[in-house]
Amino acid sequence: MNPAVRRARLVVAYDGSAYFGFAKNPDVATVAGVLEDALEMISRIPVLVVGAGRTDTGVHAWGQVVSVDLPITLDLADVQRRLNKLCGNTLVVRSVEWASSPNFHARFDAFWRHYRYTILNTPTASPFLTKTTWHVRRPLNLALMRLGSDPFVGTHDFTSFCRRPKQNPGAKPKSLVRNVQLLEWTQLDDGLLRLDIRANAFCHQQVRSITGTLVDVGLGKISPGEITGILRAMDRRAAGQVAPPEGLCLWEVGYSPGSLRSP
Repeated sequence: MNPAVRRARLVVAYDGSAYFGFAKNPDVATVAGVLEDALEMISRIPVLVVGAGRTDTGVHAWGQVVSVDLPITLDLADVQRRLNKLCGNTLVVRSVEWASSPNFHARFDAFWRHYRYTILNTPTASPFLTKTTWHVRRPLNLALMRLGSDPFVGTHDFTSFCRRPKQNPGAKPKSLVRNVQLLEWTQLDDGLLRLDIRANAFCHQQVRSITGTLVDVGLGKISPGEITGILRAMDRRAAGQVAPPEGLCLWEVGYSPGSLRSP
């Protein structure tokens, strides 16, 4: 007989270059697949992990949140220690705790997701940053990129910046309306630029499409004044390039305070 279980909440960081995305795929290494294999070895029962964000191949995470049901007899500190031993250095479990609600859902209970995108804007690349940045050789005009960022903040239809989701025949089209709460650029040392973007949710490739379009603004290919028109066009062909996955990181996921505390 399976033991009694309780919903647990994990915060996970990983190097996305080591995985073919988050979602489980039996043919390749994925974050969910590695976590489930390790948790089943520890708990000795079948488990199903749910992530707050289904990151694509090559996309990293510092604050990915995972919900999973585990036997109530487990010592969570021991679970964390054993997971980090089993998963290796490309995937680290930063914390494990019991969720305050038995119905806590890492994806559906999230209030917002916060992503960071990092660009190395130097004439030559850095071998130490290849996996975690997008190297853009030509100088970027950060002032123009900041001007171009303003129209994204608020509630908009982001059809121009999302890969069209698959639709079942006869089904109602999925909404691509999202609320972007924060979008700002920070200039760091050594030619590094960081984009922080937070929204209630993101559609597929939205952050990378926005980043790539704003880089085109910084390169002078698109003017800041064109961004509003691109949003209103609701046509993917109107936007700029799609930034590569290496520079993208799921930084943090926000929840109501009650879902973060154990009773």
